[in-house]
Amino acid sequence: MAMNVQPISTLSDRINQIRLLTAEIVNREILPNENRLWVWNQENVSENEKQKARELRHEIQAKVKQAGLWAPHLPEEYGGCGLSFLEHAYMNEVLAYSIGAASLFGVVAPNSGNQKILLKYGTEEQKQKWLVPLTEGKLESGFSMTEPDNAGSDPRSIKTTARREGSEWVINGHKWFTSNGKRADFLIVMCRTDDPSDDGDRNGKMTQIIVPTDTPGVNVVRGVAVWGRPSDHCEIIYDNVRVPLENQLGQTGSGHQAAQDRLGAGRVYHCMNSVGQMWRAFDLMVDRAMNREVHGGLLETKQFIQGFIADSYIDIQAARLMTIHTAEKMDSGGDARTDISALKIFVPEAFHRVADRAIQVWGAAGVSGDLPLAAMYQGARTLRLADGPDEVHKILIAKNVLKQYHAGDSWDFGN
Repeated sequence: MAMNVQPISTLSDRINQIRLLTAEIVNREILPNENRLWVWNQENVSENEKQKARELRHEIQAKVKQAGLWAPHLPEEYGGCGLSFLEHAYMNEVLAYSIGAASLFGVVAPNSGNQKILLKYGTEEQKQKWLVPLTEGKLESGFSMTEPDNAGSDPRSIKTTARREGSEWVINGHKWFTSNGKRADFLIVMCRTDDPSDDGDRNGKMTQIIVPTDTPGVNVVRGVAVWGRPSDHCEIIYDNVRVPLENQLGQTGSGHQAAQDRLGAGRVYHCMNSVGQMWRAFDLMVDRAMNREVHGGLLETKQFIQGFIADSYIDIQAARLMTIHTAEKMDSGGDARTDISALKIFVPEAFHRVADRAIQVWGAAGVSGDLPLAAMYQGARTLRLADGPDEVHKILIAKNVLKQYHAGDSWDFGN
């Protein structure tokens, strides 16, 4: 089923054009070829089939570049198409209709997040050495922050250290869930750049450092299985890893802020991606309800199923409008911290409910590999942990609200 994308009267011509062009490529080039594009997910695939998939991916990527939609999150001088934050958010809801389609538009995590960090905190030399080849697809990167022995929800607990020795940083530590760890040519590693036993301003002592993966002492232990399947989220031990001081990103101690910059924008993008996938799940569910006959009638005539359709419509609309509101606030430079936390909680939960209902309507086929619903369901559940667990965001919302009330103001839900 093709995605139904029409112009939105309240949006600019530019945003409408971006959405329509994206939908055209998704509908014409990607949806009909989903089984061919990602053959690596299938069993007993020949090398010839894999090569044809690579060729097809390159063909579609060339068409994306011709349409001026490549790497929407980056400015033109570094190989992107220079979309604003809001324009990119609107694009994502269309692009995410097909799981994995973003990779054909030059947006692949963790590369995309690392590109934004390099763009903001990197020197011009670092941008030319790491960012440009990353955008051109000549290099792969990973992001190495989470540690197995410390709570990921509390970045202040990070113990990986980087100490200065002459003109080098010497890094020691133990990380896991380092995304893209198997294929990465370089990693951006979150390190503590002084004594971790000193309780001072611990947020201000973290620094992000670029580490090529072929550096002696970078030991990739394994890819950590996710949902029982192999993954490239790697466990890595850094054993006296030496890199030049110039591999540091930004000022010493800017690592915590850099991580927040990365995660704040990423949460909005994740949620807009979730909206696009919910849209697909909704279409699949309604199509099944209209065509599947059971107990003497079509599923669409059953009140249970009508309730599923109504509830999913409500979830998608609420999630979409909440995410767009936050993107608009971020695009205008407003303080969107409370909104980001709120949508980070609500949208994955709504996504989980929508995918669950679609699976229920499809029955056994819903959990098979023939449909994208099972992957959506697992992805939605994972999002409740990724980029900060729900509980931490609830605490943040309450703190921000209470702070305003203690200052003598009530909350303005219009802003």
